[in-house]
Amino acid sequence: MSIKHRLIIMNFLQFFVWGAWLITIANYWFGTKNWDGTEFGAIFSTMGIASLFMPTIMGIIADRWVNAEKLYIGLHFLYAICLIALAHVPDPNSFFTVMLLAMCCYMPTLALSNSIAYTALNQANYDLIKAFPPIRVWGTIGFIAAMWLTNLTGSKATEGQFYIAAGGSILLGIYSIFNLPKCPPQHNIKENSSLSQMLGLEAFKLFGNYKMALFFIFSMFLGAALQLTNAYGDVFLDEFKYFPKYVDSFVIEYSTIIMSISQISETVFILAIPFFLKRFGIKQVMLIAMVAWVLRFGLFAYGNPTSGLWMIILSCIVYGMAFDFFNISGSLFVETNTNNKIRSSAQGLFMMMTNGFGAILGSRVSGWAIDKYYTKTFNDSGSLASFLETTADNPNLLKVIQEKGIQVTDGIFNQALQFKDWHNIWIAFAIYTLIIAILFAILFRHKHVKEQG
Repeated sequence: MSIKHRLIIMNFLQFFVWGAWLITIANYWFGTKNWDGTEFGAIFSTMGIASLFMPTIMGIIADRWVNAEKLYIGLHFLYAICLIALAHVPDPNSFFTVMLLAMCCYMPTLALSNSIAYTALNQANYDLIKAFPPIRVWGTIGFIAAMWLTNLTGSKATEGQFYIAAGGSILLGIYSIFNLPKCPPQHNIKENSSLSQMLGLEAFKLFGNYKMALFFIFSMFLGAALQLTNAYGDVFLDEFKYFPKYVDSFVIEYSTIIMSISQISETVFILAIPFFLKRFGIKQVMLIAMVAWVLRFGLFAYGNPTSGLWMIILSCIVYGMAFDFFNISGSLFVETNTNNKIRSSAQGLFMMMTNGFGAILGSRVSGWAIDKYYTKTFNDSGSLASFLETTADNPNLLKVIQEKGIQVTDGIFNQALQFKDWHNIWIAFAIYTLIIAILFAILFRHKHVKEQG
């Protein structure tokens, strides 16, 4: 098997083991476990916490002491163990601890997989710029395949999603033992390097530059937006099942497949980036991405499984532009506005601000805000029927009440019943990203020089 095909399989499984649960875990958390939103926000922040330090630590180990492929294999086996443990966790606090351990194992493998691919392609004398993107796109395809498998096997609200991911991670570990090239330590870090140089902290000096400081701050706030759509998109579609008029919609049964349109869109917009960058420049492309985030959330706010289905689908299509245009153009901005001595560290700082601090901000604040301001409490069937746009005697409404374990006496519930106000949740998120876009357009100054020819 050629090195390209071996790397394609690695990338496919690398993102498969993430996609199996990332989009659907909210269904398990809210629908099966009935745990609250603030605690769920903490769960999604584990990716951010792990991204703050684990990639750096693993990078130092791979650079100085252990082959990158061996470290990669070991981390995936540990990740699988953590995922299996997640399926047996009885309470939110324990779930947070195990998920944090899982993310400490998984997040470094994202960088390691790129490092392994670059090493292998360089050894085979391939042009990285031409050879790597067609390989990396199979990671997105793997993510989509996992989403579909989780949905079609009925695992989107069960612990089955963690078993699917764990199985994929074990398979990836075994596959990697026999198919990945040797990637010995390069010893790029000198023995007498300072701690700040080893940890890539030199890049923090970029905060002394007004334009770069603004860029990293906006990266953090936009990174928060990414967590909102990952955390709540699928459960939003799934909860249309509580509305009697939508109960038979295919959108509810196949919500994860509908959400996978977002990832499919990514693969298309990646191809459009060179044209947009050449035509409009980095600032305008990043601004387009921010406007796309506003549309992503706004379309969700007014979409529904029947007459508003087009809005949901368009929202998923727009996601590809929102995600790719900022992440890739942002990475290019860092590449072209930093010197080569700190360029790698600066890229790490960009990822830290988006996937680290941004993820923590988005996860924590959104979970708290949804619980406090956007969760409606119902104590009687009349008010609940009004919210679900039906009548108090509707059979599907009565079934929902029964499934929630509520006893009704003269229309009054024996305990409160809560539902999320998704319309206003998405409106709030859209306003948040609109404010970021306006401030970015006003404050961030970057002149685009059009290429000749």
